[in-house]
Amino acid sequence: MKIAVGTDHGGYPLKEAVIQAVQQAGHEVLDLGTHVIERVDYPDFGILVGEAVRSGQADRGIAICGSGVGVSITVNKMKGVYGAVCHDTYTAHQGVEHDNMNVLCLGGRVVGTELAMDIVKAFLGAEFLNTGNYLKRVMMVQGLEARECGQPQGENNE
Repeated sequence: MKIAVGTDHGGYPLKEAVIQAVQQAGHEVLDLGTHVIERVDYPDFGILVGEAVRSGQADRGIAICGSGVGVSITVNKMKGVYGAVCHDTYTAHQGVEHDNMNVLCLGGRVVGTELAMDIVKAFLGAEFLNTGNYLKRVMMVQGLEARECGQPQGENNE
């Protein structure tokens, strides 16, 4: 798989370990930055990761900011992109298996290097259980997304 990795300054110190974990798991990295430690805006990098996944340029993405929350909010505003903050291995693989998560969001100021590498490996090693209740629930979320994305902001159709 090709994995898009993007981070702001808060996640920058964790980026090399994440890239190493992706490569050790046998996957290709698409490094979307940042390439500097100076302050940058997390939405810019969440958007880059989300666009890479949505366009098919990458199979999955990993977005990192200080807490993981900002990039999670950002990627979840993008149609077809499903991200979650994961600070443990169970959530990382379960998010893919049960919820078809395609972007892992990490907090560079929350998890250490070794744990981040384990989380990345759990995320990349998981596959969506495309059956039964898992499929039904993902389709429910996609239906909500289609309705919400089809309605212009601020418009009330009552």
